[in-house]
Parts: sequence; structure tokens; C-alpha cells
Amino acid sequence: MSQARRRWILAIGGVAVVAIVGLALFVLVPGDPDPTPDLASAQSGSGLTSAPAEPKLSASQVSEQFLRAVSTQQFSTAAQLTDDPAAAEALLTAVNSALRPDAVIATVNALPEEGAAQPTATYQLAWQITGGQTWKYASSFGLVRSGQRWVVHWASTLVHPRLVPGSKLALIGAAGQPTAVVDKNGEPVLTWQGATATAADPKLAPMLIGAMSRTVTPQDEAGTSRVALVDAGGKEIENLFGTVTPPKEPLRTTVSVKVQHAAQAAVDSVSAPAYLVAIQPSTGGILAVAQNSTAGTAPKALNGLYPPGSTFKVVTGAAALGSGKATANTVLPCPGSKVIGTRTIRNADFDLGDVPLHTAFAKSCNTTFAQLAADLPLDALPRAAAQFGFAADFEIPGLTTQTGRVDTASGVAQQAENSIGQGTVQTSPFGLALMVATVAKGGPVTPQLFTTVKTTVRTGYKGPSGAVIADLRSMMREVVTAGRGEALRGYGAVHGKTGTAQFGDGSQAHGWFAGYRDDVAFAVLVENAGAAAPAVSVTGKFLGAI
Repeated sequence: MSQARRRWILAIGGVAVVAIVGLALFVLVPGDPDPTPDLASAQSGSGLTSAPAEPKLSASQVSEQFLRAVSTQQFSTAAQLTDDPAAAEALLTAVNSALRPDAVIATVNALPEEGAAQPTATYQLAWQITGGQTWKYASSFGLVRSGQRWVVHWASTLVHPRLVPGSKLALIGAAGQPTAVVDKNGEPVLTWQGATATAADPKLAPMLIGAMSRTVTPQDEAGTSRVALVDAGGKEIENLFGTVTPPKEPLRTTVSVKVQHAAQAAVDSVSAPAYLVAIQPSTGGILAVAQNSTAGTAPKALNGLYPPGSTFKVVTGAAALGSGKATANTVLPCPGSKVIGTRTIRNADFDLGDVPLHTAFAKSCNTTFAQLAADLPLDALPRAAAQFGFAADFEIPGLTTQTGRVDTASGVAQQAENSIGQGTVQTSPFGLALMVATVAKGGPVTPQLFTTVKTTVRTGYKGPSGAVIADLRSMMREVVTAGRGEALRGYGAVHGKTGTAQFGDGSQAHGWFAGYRDDVAFAVLVENAGAAAPAVSVTGKFLGAI
């Protein structure tokens, strides 16, 4: 601490010093020579370095020396001028450590009168604390005889009139609210390190932490310090100085720490690049966004575009059901292959013959859905996709997201390919999670990352009709009970759709599973998995942990 900041100013009333009658002002800087030595020191030729050894100092002089020692933080010296040195030094040291003052200023109001039988000194203490604030109050002490010399009668009220045994002084509020962001259940996600919001767990939600830290508003810590009287356990008894300001409430995210950890562990279970996005259908809250280290650091889970494969049959099914050309029970052919226009559409080495549409959906019959789409207008799939949010535009605070791209087909052949999630159709894991969340909710879902900082909907959407939603729910449940997603039968009432999406020259394929259970909708992508099975496996690990 600089000399200027640790100055002690002592004004004494009614004492003549250097032939001046009235108030005398002392300015002492620790380490500097004492410009006004006491009478005993002047006789011996030495400066003030310790409590006087001779019993010749007056009560006034002892009072001056005590206050001077306190103000220059020479607590051992001050304590030796009292009738209880051990208690005095311990308390003075503890209060100084608690308040961490930049300076202490003592102004004398009245010194003991000469010859008084019970001499008393009154004074004002001013503590300069954090934020440039000054805490001032008056106090007093009496003096008693110890042998032939005067000493200060020690009591904790010398430090502050309200300070009694069993209580302490505490500096409160300078650090503000330690938590910057909490999850949907109140668990810390980001904590304040000064004015910077830092992840409480560096491994938690790396795709979302940046958005949270960019959105949370730094606390204004200026002027928040105050001094309180607390009990031995630190519980506040009384505010003594400063304004009691409730700490700023932390920002609440929709993310669930539990769900996020489950999502991360699930994608980490495979070596290929893997992604998982989970959304709460009822609120639109983003519960988790995870991708493994192989996937890199770019947020592909939120805005990477891939062919969705047969997961897109949710959209194609909605288009067919909504057109009135088929119901979930309409019996349709499911041959092993089908030529539509210039394209040959094939199943994954199976031929079901004639089956109801719900069975073709559960078994993921490409030929059935390609033929259905070929009989629809070329803009039917984009219109149906828009009912699941693929044409929506959301401005989620701190995030850049992309749902997908579903354009009008150039002809019947491309329409057939698009109907099974190939051709020109592209979606993101985020987009497919929004799609199945729409089915789970039964209407449009607005994705949110925070409960109080709302998403701006630039382009909204309307969901399919209630009848179409009911059929899709039943068909998606059958995928798990009797279809390509049977590996998930033991994980509760899971609804979903598998997907194998070829890319490049067609020799490689991504694996997908998009679905929901209760109020959690999700999409899983495993790149270059060859089939949907790895994505189904990741899904099982995720659902088993939540």
C-alpha cells in the first residue's frame, strides 16, 4: 500500500501543540519518522516504537499513542497500551483482515481531562474500503491504572460500538453473485471470475458455453461493498454500512446438466464423428448439444447439413397423409426395387409385398414412400417439411443454427429420391430434433436456450393437422415395437425413425435415429456409420442415462 493511501489523520481538540491553541492535526505515514514524539520519547531522545515503559505519560498521551498505533496498523504496539494485550491484538488484526481497508482515519473528538478520576477519550473512525467508500462512526474508550501508568481499558466496542463478544465484522458484496448461469434445475453452468463468465465444468456443453457467456450480462460490482455484523458462523446479524442489494439473479439456461452429460457420454461411445441434439418439446428448451472429439470443434450438431435418409419419411408420410391419398392403414406395395422416372429405388435387401402404410414406415420401405411421393405435386415435400420447421428462421441468442434445406424437386425422379432423404434434401441434427419435437408436441416448437432471454422468430411455422400428428405418433412408435428400431424396446415408450443416408458415390452412408420419449425429443447422427444401427446404439446409451 502506498504511503498516501495509508495516512492516518488525527485531529485533537483542546490541546496546545507547538504553541498553537485549538485543534492539532497529526499526519503519520507508516515507516516515516514520527513528526510529534511524545513527552517520554522526547526526554529519552528516541522516537515512538513501542508502548511507553515509564509511568509518566498522561491519560491524554496514552490515548493519542493508542489511536496512532491503530491507525498505522501497528496492532501489537496498540495492544501493549491496553489492559488486555492478547485480546486487543487478536481482534484488531482480525477486523483489519476482514475489512481490508485502503486507509484508516482517526479523528479525536475529546481527549481525557487532566486529573480526571475516570478519564475517557472519544473519537471518530473512518475506514476507506473497496470501491472508494468511506465508513465513518464514533466510539470511545476509558483509561485505567495499571500500576503507576495509564492504559486503555480494552473492550471490543472500541473497534465498533455494536461489536460484542461472539460477533464479527464482515465485508460483504464486493464479489457479487458468484454464479453467472444455471441450468434448468438450478445447477451452476457458468461462474463469475471477475467480469468474465467461466464454465463451472470445462467439459460441459462446449457447443453452448460460448453462446451463454456471450449472452449473460456482467454484474456491476461498483459500490456493492458493505460492512455487516455477523455471528461466529458468518450469519448476518445487522447491516452496519452500505446498501443491502440482493445479488443479481443468474441467467437460467434451458440446458439440463444431467441430459447434457448423458448426451456427451453417448456420442463419446463411438469413434466415428457423432452428434446428438435434445430439445424439450413442451417448451422448446434446448436440453443438450453434444458431439465427440472426432467430430471436431465446428458446431455441426447445430448447423451442419447432411442427407437425412429415411428419417425424412416422417415428412414424406405427413405429405401423403395430409394429401388424403393414403391413411396409416392403406395397403400399398413394397417391392424390393422400383423404377420411378429415370431412377431405380431399392430397399435394403427386402421385399414386403403389399403391406399397410404403417408397416412400410416401421420397416422403412423405400419403394413405398418413393411411389407415394411420385404421385404428389413437386412442391409437396417442401410444403410438408415447412410444417416441421425446416423453412423457419430462428434467432437464438448466441447461437447460429440451421434446420435444413428442402427444395422443390426438378422432376419425378428427384422427387422419389428426396422422399427417402436422399437427392437434394439436407438437414442438420438440430433440424431433425425440431422435426420430432413438433410431432411430440403436436404443433410448432420455438427452440430456446434461455428461459428469460427469448428466441426471436423471424419466420415461424405451423405444424401438421391433429389427425396427421396422431398417425405419425402411432407409426413412429411401431418403428420401435416392431420395426427397424426394435433395439430400443427396453427404453420406455420411445417413438422414432431410423435412417441410413448414402453420400458421395453411394458406397458410404451416415446413420441416423430421430425420436422422442416423454418430453425429450432428440436426433442422433453417426457419420459414415454404414447403417442406422450405430445411431440406435448411441440413442440407447443416451436414453438409459436420463
